Amino acid sequence: MNCIFEARKSEFNFMHDISQYQDFFIDYLKKQNIHKEPVNLYEPIEYILGLGGKRIRPVLTLMAAEVFDTDYSVALPAAMAVEVFHNFSLVHDDIMDDAPLRRGQVTVHEKWNLNTGILSGDAMLILAYQYFEQFEPNVFRNLAKLFSKTALEVCEGQQWDVDFETRKDVTIPEYLKMIEYKTAVLVAAAMKMGAIVAKTSENEADLIYDFGLNLGLAFQLQDDYLDAFGDPETFGKQVGGDIIENKKTYLYLKALEFSSKEKASELEQLFTLQLEDNTEKIETAKAIFNESGASKATQDAIEVYTLKAFETLEKMEINAEKKNVLRTFGENLMGRKV
Repeated sequence: MNCIFEARKSEFNFMHDISQYQDFFIDYLKKQNIHKEPVNLYEPIEYILGLGGKRIRPVLTLMAAEVFDTDYSVALPAAMAVEVFHNFSLVHDDIMDDAPLRRGQVTVHEKWNLNTGILSGDAMLILAYQYFEQFEPNVFRNLAKLFSKTALEVCEGQQWDVDFETRKDVTIPEYLKMIEYKTAVLVAAAMKMGAIVAKTSENEADLIYDFGLNLGLAFQLQDDYLDAFGDPETFGKQVGGDIIENKKTYLYLKALEFSSKEKASELEQLFTLQLEDNTEKIETAKAIFNESGASKATQDAIEVYTLKAFETLEKMEINAEKKNVLRTFGENLMGRKV
């Protein structure tokens, strides 16, 4: 088996482009037999997986496999596990946030009901694990171990996110730790899973994890920024949702740090309100974010973490072409509008 695997590795010593990885994954997703009984358990799973999205995490798994000279197709089940888990977390996050929209469409709990959203989400977590069963025992063990650690960290990050909504003393280091666990660790794990499937060295697998972790931090900071300043037509979620939910984002914390006592007090008071019509609240908060310099500071932080990812990239023992593919991916994330 090792001889066959090594031969297959040498045959695929190149990289596809991002759109190709997306197409490969979507083709694989469409072939999955998710339509089962009972319909009210599986139909919501089909629905959320079919809403599209950027498919960033599964793309990273496929990409990482080819970074380490392994055909992307070997990593498709791991990529699917990552995508199913990510969407499971979105279903439950949307319930906790009482969010009406996801990717521009009605959220699962709004389209069905709360109980269905909870149960279908639970089923997705189990389905994610089942995809690892397609790998040989050693690879399965390494994937499952990383996945369990990551899944628990995502839950911890989500709890911190909830806790921060009612706290008035959240610090920027605490916030960065929260988004690291809630978002960045899954991006990092998605990349390391590709490395595990490719059976690369532990050092290279750890480096690509660090690359993904910094990229994930930049991605979440960009998401925070777009939540306030994105275009509703392209962003796909309710713009201003974090402001409505009184979330202590990087934008908010930097605005408090940079503002006068009066403006800071105004912002703090604003983030205690629960309103029927949030139009004025959103516009006031955005004005403070801009005037204080918090918007610029957030954009600077996005660049800092992206550049940290690129520094890690230089330590990896892969060829320049592959480094360029990963670097381009990071640059595109930094400049995204969706």
